Amino acid sequence: MHARLLWVDDEIEMLKAHILFLQKKDYEVLTASNGPDALDLCREQRFDLILLDENMPGLSGLETLMRLKEIVPNVPVVMVTKNEEEDIMDQAIGSKIADYLIKPVNPNQILLALKKNIHQREIVQEVQQTGYRQAFTDIGMQLSDQLSAEEWKELYKRLVYWELELAETDTGMGEMLQMQKEEANQTFAKYIRKHYEQWIAQPDARPLMSPDIFKRCVFPRLSKGRKVFLLVLDNFRFDQWRVLSGELAEDFDIDEDLYYSILPTATQYARNAIFAGLMPLQIKELYPELWVDEEEDEGKNLNEQQLIQSQLARFRRREAFSYHKINDSSQVDKMLPQILNAQTPLSVLVVNFIDILSHARTESKMVRELAGTESAYRSITLSWFRHTPIKELFRRLASMDYDILITTDHGSIRVSAPTKVVGDRNVNTNLRYKLGRNLSYNPREVYEVKKPAALQLPQPNLSTAYIFATGNRFFAYPNNYNYYVQYYKDTFQHGGISLEEMLVPLVTLRPKGNR
Repeated sequence: MHARLLWVDDEIEMLKAHILFLQKKDYEVLTASNGPDALDLCREQRFDLILLDENMPGLSGLETLMRLKEIVPNVPVVMVTKNEEEDIMDQAIGSKIADYLIKPVNPNQILLALKKNIHQREIVQEVQQTGYRQAFTDIGMQLSDQLSAEEWKELYKRLVYWELELAETDTGMGEMLQMQKEEANQTFAKYIRKHYEQWIAQPDARPLMSPDIFKRCVFPRLSKGRKVFLLVLDNFRFDQWRVLSGELAEDFDIDEDLYYSILPTATQYARNAIFAGLMPLQIKELYPELWVDEEEDEGKNLNEQQLIQSQLARFRRREAFSYHKINDSSQVDKMLPQILNAQTPLSVLVVNFIDILSHARTESKMVRELAGTESAYRSITLSWFRHTPIKELFRRLASMDYDILITTDHGSIRVSAPTKVVGDRNVNTNLRYKLGRNLSYNPREVYEVKKPAALQLPQPNLSTAYIFATGNRFFAYPNNYNYYVQYYKDTFQHGGISLEEMLVPLVTLRPKGNR
């Protein structure tokens, strides 16, 4: 049986043809000629959808609707009426009706309403299965081609699109998509191995990368007299942006892009590169007092404001700027007036919440339970945005004449495949990249860099090498190997080479009121 319907109309006898049509479509249809009878039926039986006449004697359609919502709040109600008054429509919509049909209705209109409100999930699943099967073949063919930097961005956007689409339904195709993402990441790692050193050597010919953000995205806007608000959400992935974007679409025009984070895809390197407009080795050589090496205990991102100042000075820019960094929502609340009242040509705000969430998920069993899947991880990010002063920040910015740039320093990937590495006690602790002397590893499973200067990376010792994990791998030491693997498997990590870590959002928002 397709579904059970309740049709409430004081002229129900005149609707027999419509009811017969629905019965032939395998729907069970029960009827009531007034509101009280409809309420009694809903107390006694279960219905999948209710068709409700608005204009009935006694208990009106709107009054019946309000009482139905108290009895069966989750059953969709379709209002069927001759009344086209806007006030009636507003009241019905305000009461959360599922649809609104104007009499006389034809059977196909009713059938469409049923498909939208009862069968949408299974119809969507069927269409998505067919769509992804076709996309799976197309993406597989693309992976066999020699993709350019721009084509890799478009491919990753397609993968994220299907990941979000399939996450909404139980199509059983998530495993198929995951396998394709892993294949894409291994192919992407080969692409990076082949081109990355050349990108570093030829900054004017490469795709947009971390050190280019100010020069190519911020400064041109300032030169046109625009005020720029740069929001850097640490460890922010493109799929997380996609779920947040719906919250901003009402107030802003959105221009969405991706750029390439530098290696290592870690805050110390990538975010400092953004603010300095330089590669890490260049920062260390030009501003040694602003660079902190891996083995040192002090914070690695404590000099961001000075790095921004140095970049402005190097490009002979005289714009005043404000800089703020916040780690939790309470700080946003306290600093919001200060942030918004700065009114400088350039405002920079760094928010570390998502990175803190990622690390908390590794260290806390409770947080790991709450963010057990990719979808749950996105959901927590969305909930944070909706229920913290960050959303108020955007609401206020929507009334101000800023170009708003939202970006990040790097993304993260959910790791599941351990790869053994051996090094001395001075080797850094990151699970996606290692640097040190006398590292022992399987060279087929990593991107190895024996000459760090070629990638503009600091080299604490002459024999220091870097290795980067690819795909969903993570580095594990042989000592206590099984415990280590079990603890870190399925956690979100960053520092290595993957689409999720390297291809990160760069979004421009313009308030719709300032078109």
